Order: sequence, then structure tokens, then C-alpha cells
Amino acid sequence: MKEITANTDLDIEKEFKIEAGPGAGKTRFLIHHINNVIKKSHRLYSARKVACITFTNTAVDTIRQRLGHGAIEKTEVSTIHSFLYNNIVKPYGRCLLEEYGLRIEKVDGHEEAVVNRKILNQWLEMDVLSGLRHPNSQKQLKTRAGLTAVLKKWLLSEKCIVRKGNIEWIFNDNVVAYTLEGRFALDRSSFKVLKSGFMEYKKLYWEKGIVDHEDVLFFSGILIQKCPFILTILRAKYPYIFVDEFQDTNPIQAYILTEIKKEESVVGVIGDAAQAIYGFQGADIQLFRKYKVKKENEYSLNENHRSDKCIVDFLSILRENFEQIPCEKYEDSCIKFYVGDRTKAFLKARDICGLEELVSLSRDNVTSNAMKSLLENEAYDGKIMKKFEEIEKSNPKRMNYVIAYSNAIELARNSKFKEAIKKIEWLYREQAESKKIALNMLSLMLKSYSDYSNMSLMNFYLLLKGLEKNVQLSNFKTGSIKSFYENTLYINLAVSVNIVEDISNHITIHKAKGAEYENVFVVGNNNMLDFLMNTDIVGNEEHRVFYVALSRAKKRLFMYLDELSLSEENYIREKYSVEIERIG
Repeated sequence: MKEITANTDLDIEKEFKIEAGPGAGKTRFLIHHINNVIKKSHRLYSARKVACITFTNTAVDTIRQRLGHGAIEKTEVSTIHSFLYNNIVKPYGRCLLEEYGLRIEKVDGHEEAVVNRKILNQWLEMDVLSGLRHPNSQKQLKTRAGLTAVLKKWLLSEKCIVRKGNIEWIFNDNVVAYTLEGRFALDRSSFKVLKSGFMEYKKLYWEKGIVDHEDVLFFSGILIQKCPFILTILRAKYPYIFVDEFQDTNPIQAYILTEIKKEESVVGVIGDAAQAIYGFQGADIQLFRKYKVKKENEYSLNENHRSDKCIVDFLSILRENFEQIPCEKYEDSCIKFYVGDRTKAFLKARDICGLEELVSLSRDNVTSNAMKSLLENEAYDGKIMKKFEEIEKSNPKRMNYVIAYSNAIELARNSKFKEAIKKIEWLYREQAESKKIALNMLSLMLKSYSDYSNMSLMNFYLLLKGLEKNVQLSNFKTGSIKSFYENTLYINLAVSVNIVEDISNHITIHKAKGAEYENVFVVGNNNMLDFLMNTDIVGNEEHRVFYVALSRAKKRLFMYLDELSLSEENYIREKYSVEIERIG
């Protein structure tokens, strides 16, 4: 594997596979190579473009900005789902009406998968599920909250793959739901019946024009098999296709790209197996490792243009057989390790950074949201939303309003206004001008944020009820529900909100993927400790998650753990030569 730099000129008519570590300049290389192609190619005329596919919308925006006006006119930059939707599903989806019931004329984009309760109940009444028996009968799955919850989780675990040339759906058959009644799981004998009826479930969405990200993959795979002329059109439209973050590709994405590159189109991929952290979404780390190009077209980017030398050296200890070359040196750079009180540790790290930005990275949404408010472990409950849904099951209307508005408010406060409006617009779907009503109500709730943000959920609900003029919301009687509202802080429910592509300074590691920050505070857990003690980047995705987190830092890196034994402390201090401070 030949070493190159971000400014190396490669033959524009040859495929390539590049392994690039964190901070290696992948985006810089892509920009350089795309500009090279545009300048030298004789195959870019009329509507023919370069396709540049990356993993997140943030990365798409970054590449577009760096390409500049001239190059962007000849380049289609998009996420893989958007590329497939715009070039395959939307233009040719009409071919799927007869077999799959897809009303493509109703489809307006694609979203994260959701379970619509009305559609779920409609499906559960179908004859195709008549084979369900106790303890998972149709009636039980509809009416028992714990079983309904686990069924929803099972449906949302859907993944579209290709196996031996067949496009298939797979599921996580080990999902469970925890409610106040206890632990629930589906009876193993029920899966066969549920899977046999799954396509009928999907068709209920498709006939309404509702399409999720996995549907885009499914339809794209089906369409290129049913209508191979689509591949010819794609090759004609995109003679060059470059894919960033290829380690995050799932089997069906790789299958489609492999089919495209069989003729005419030059396909180049860039990735890093050590940063493959989307296995839960169906990404397969082996796809990058096994992706075949000619040996002379395999390269590596070994420089690190992001992190200070002390951080690069630390990362090199963690990752054997891929030593990066540090290219940056900052004044006052450091690596520090804190154990004990999380809030005090973060504040101490912030003092060290002075006026410079400090970003905290956490493994889960609840922890990252709690960091926004600098809450202690005892101040929030990771299962608070599940408890709320269980205790409010007798009043689904009130529950839906509280969840929808708390989600919308926190999304809006993170500048996600489009997503925020969608969260509450459906509440007014039976009324004219539902979007206008939703926008007005959201505006009123945001203006009153200080009146409930640090108060009880009851304060939040009463304010919402008082402002709501379009729908009648219920009052409370005495009992456990009223007590829950009075004794639960609004903020504790709000920390459960998942902010996609969060722009705050406290985000999850997965949302920080591809980004870089001056100073990083990594909120560790037992998986990070195991990573430091028994490093296995090749075989352990949780270890790769924390490798990604640690490699986001440019100047200062702070690591935090709740607790650490003396033997573990001695091992980490000796192996990594880092300073460890206990904070009570």
C-alpha cells in the first residue's frame, strides 16, 4: 500500500482505495482530486457530473463549501441515501406500484423510521397475522403496553441487506422492553408470523407515500435488479463516483456501487476501518477491508493534520500497525485524565482551556443532554421516557402532546426548526392550516421557556394546556399520574430528546464523527476503560467508538471516568504516560 498525501495527483481514470486515519486530510484529498478530474477529464460534458458521496449532511455542506462555485456546478455532493433517492427511487419508483404499492407521487423525501400507532393497529388486525397465538396474540400486542413497546422496537430494528443477490429484511430478534410492569420480549414462535406479514406492514406506509432510509436502500436494490437500464443511466450521468467514509457502508450500498462500477464509471473509495462505528445501522466493517481494487491502486494517508503531537502519539499507542505522522504542534497542548466528580472535572478542564471552546463527547444521548445542563448522575434517569410512557398509557392523547412538544422545543432550541415543526404538526392533522397552528404554538412555548425549563413537568403541561386553543387537553385527578408530573422535572424528560447533528458543545460521539474540535472532554464508561486496558480496535466496535472520540481533539484532550481502581490507574499511567487526577 503506497503512502500518499492529500495533495497527491492520482490518475483520474483509475479506481482507488485509500485508507486514511483521523485528521489525515480525506476531505482535502477529495477536493483536490475532484478539481483535478474537472480540470483534466474529457468525459464531463453536458449533464455529466462527478458524484461525491459522503455519510452526513454536515460533511456534504463542508465539501460543497470547499469546492467553490466553479467546481460545484460539475459535482453532485450528497449522502448515500439522498443519492439513491434522487437518482433511483424518485425517478423510477413508479415501477414499484404494482408489486409493492409504492405511491411515488405522494413521496416527498425520506426520514428516520417511525412506528405510526394507527398503522400498527391496522396491521395487527390483518388476516396475515392471524397465526399469532398467546402470549403474543393480535389483541395482546395491541393492548398490552409492554408487548406493544417491544413490537415497536422490533419493527424499528429493520435492516435491508443483500444476501446471495437477494434483497432481504433482517431484524434484531432479541429486543426487549422494560416497563413498570416488568421486562417484555416477544415469544420466539411469533417471529415467523410477524416476518411473513412484514411486507404488508410496510405497504401500509408506502401507499401513503411514507418512506424511511431503509426503504430507500430496499427500493434502490430492487430497482436496479428489475430495471438494469437504471445502471446504464447512472453510469452515463456519473462517469466518476467518489465515496468518503466507506467503512460506514452497509451491504446493499456496497452492492449498488459494485454494480455501477462494473462498466464505464470510475469509483474511488476512502475510509478507515478503525473508525467503523455504525454496525448498529447495518454497516459492515468487512466491506471496506474486502473491497477489491488492483494492488497498484491501494493507498494510505498517514499524516495527521488535526491533532497535536502528544495526542497523535497517544493514538498511535492505541492503534498498532498504523502509525500516523504528526504535522501540527500547538502551544499549551495536553492530555489529562480525571476520575470522580464529573461536573467538577469538566469545569476544571474548562478553566484550563480559558476562552477556548471545550466540547464534551458522550456515548449516549441522555448523558450528552445531561452535560448540557451539567447535571449529576443522580439528577436524571436514563429510563425516564419509558416510565412516562408506561404511567400515561391510559391517556395517550396527553402523553402524545407532552412527548411531541418536549421534543419539538428541544429540537428548536438546537436550531432544528424543520424537524421541530414536524414533531407537532401531526397533532393538528385534522385541522386546516396545521403547520401554521404548530408554528404559532411552538413560538409561544419557546417564548415561555424560562417559565418551565427548570420547573416540574406539571408546570410545563399546565402552560401548554393554557396556551392550547385548538384542542381540549385533560385535567388531572389525584393519583400516581399527577404525582409523577409534580415530582418530575421537565428537563429530566427533555434530556431524552435525540438531536440529530447537534450543534451544541455537548454531543454524542456518533454525532461528532467527521468533526474536529480545539479541546475535547470525553465522558467515558466501562467500555472506554476496557478499550484502554484491553485494546481491540479490529474486533470491538465499542473500542472504535472511543478511538473516534479521542481522535477529535486538536489541542487538548481530557478523559473522564466515574471510578478507577489503583491497579487500573497504574496501568494506564505507565502505558500511556498520562496524568491522572482524582476529583472528589
